Amino acid sequence: MFSFEFMRNAYTAGTLIAIVSGVMGVFVIARKMAFMTHTLSEIGFAGASFGMFAGWSPLNGMLLFTIVSSILVGRLSGTNESRRESVISAISGLFIGLGILFLALSDQSSSYATNILFGSVVGISRADVWQMSILSLAILLVVLLVYRNLKDASFDPTGARANGVAVNILGVVFLVLLALSVSVAAQIVGSLLIFILLTLPAASARYFAHSVSGMMLTAVGCALLGVWLGLYLGYLTNWPVTFFIAVIEAAIYGIALLVNHYQSQITE
Repeated sequence: MFSFEFMRNAYTAGTLIAIVSGVMGVFVIARKMAFMTHTLSEIGFAGASFGMFAGWSPLNGMLLFTIVSSILVGRLSGTNESRRESVISAISGLFIGLGILFLALSDQSSSYATNILFGSVVGISRADVWQMSILSLAILLVVLLVYRNLKDASFDPTGARANGVAVNILGVVFLVLLALSVSVAAQIVGSLLIFILLTLPAASARYFAHSVSGMMLTAVGCALLGVWLGLYLGYLTNWPVTFFIAVIEAAIYGIALLVNHYQSQITE
C-alpha cells in the first residue's frame, strides 16, 4: 500500500488532520458549536467552488471563505447565542448561494465537485501535504500559545471574563482556527462531512477522560484510529474512505455511550 505515493500522502495528511481535529474538537464540544462546524463545512464547499472558478486550488478558496465567514460570525454575533444562530444561518445561506453560482460558472466537471464534497484520497499531492502541514502546525502552535485562556473561556466563560480574559476576542480567534481546521480536514473527508472528525472523536472522549488534556489525547486517538483504519479499508475495497471514517467514528461514539450507560448503572 505504501509503495503508492498517493497513499503515503494520504496517510501523512490524514495523521495531521486527525491531530488537529482531535485538539480543536474538544473546544468545539465545550463551546457547543457543532452547528457552526457543520456550517463552515458547507461554506468550505462554496470556497472550493470559488477556487475552481478563479483558477486557484480548492484549499485556498476554502481558506478564504471560511476565514471571512468565521470573522463575520464572531463580530456580528458577539456573546449572544440566540443571535449567533441567526447570523450563522444568514451567512451560511449567502455563501452556499455563492458556491452554487461559482460551481455553475466554472468549467470543471461534476466529478470534481463530488471530490470537494466527499474528499479524494487520490487527489492529494505532495504540495497539498506541505501546505496542510504548515497550516496544521500553525493551528497547533496558536492553540498552544492561547491554551490556558482558551480552555478557561471554553469551559468556564463567566469565570474567564471575571479574571480579565478577553472572551470576545478569543472567540473570534477560535473561530478563525476552526475555519482553518475545516479547510485542512476537508481534503480527506470532504467539505460535507468534516464535522465528523471535529465533533465525534471529542464527543466520545468526554466519556473516557476527565481532564481537558486527557480529552484531547483521547480525541486525537479516536480520530487517528478512524482515519488510519478508514484509509486502509478504502484501499482494500476501493470504497469511499469517508464512509469508513464515518462508520468507525460513529461506532466509537456508540461504544462510549454504552460504557457511560453501564457505568451510571453501576454507580446507582
